[in-house]
Amino acid sequence: MSGRLNGAASTVVDHSMIDAAVAALRASELVIYPTETFYGIAADPQSPAALERIFALKGRQAGKPIALIAGDTFAAFALAREIPPLAQRLAAAFWPGPLTIVMPARPGLHQATLGPCGVGVRVSSHRIARALASGFGRPITASSANLSGQAPIADPAIARAVLGVDIKVILEDGILSGGAPSTVIELADRGYRIVREGAISAAAIVAAIGRDAAR
Repeated sequence: MSGRLNGAASTVVDHSMIDAAVAALRASELVIYPTETFYGIAADPQSPAALERIFALKGRQAGKPIALIAGDTFAAFALAREIPPLAQRLAAAFWPGPLTIVMPARPGLHQATLGPCGVGVRVSSHRIARALASGFGRPITASSANLSGQAPIADPAIARAVLGVDIKVILEDGILSGGAPSTVIELADRGYRIVREGAISAAAIVAAIGRDAAR
């Protein structure tokens, strides 16, 4: 099933398509959806079968953690064992937006979503991404809709051609802006480390939380 949704610039979201996508996620199926930069693959991050499908479909290396997208800040922080003060400052400055914050994870999350410093999550600025996570009731996977090692995909037609045969629902919103992927920042104790500088620059992060917090 595929459908065009108005998301980034419009206040209108086709909730019938979101409902179909949520039903697919609850059945451990995969969904392609738009973010503020590229298309992603959504799955239930608590479903081993769905996570295995992502790794198999993308040819993704085992042990490489899958980041998540939450519908709002509350849902994002619910993944954390503790919320570092820097996380609150970063969220206030950059969410919704392309900043993935890695925080100490609460118990019970699937190992495929965990890295050495915890779980990575962001609140997307794309309405459809947020509506999908909110409708599902908890964060969704944010793996890029491409084959592992290949360039991320901004055109839904290309995503459909590359991955569509194994995707239950495709939520389209035209050709996305592309550009740099989300910036990834790890938090621990009182410090931070920028793992990947992307759409949000290191200079912008320093301006928001200060240079002295870096570790």
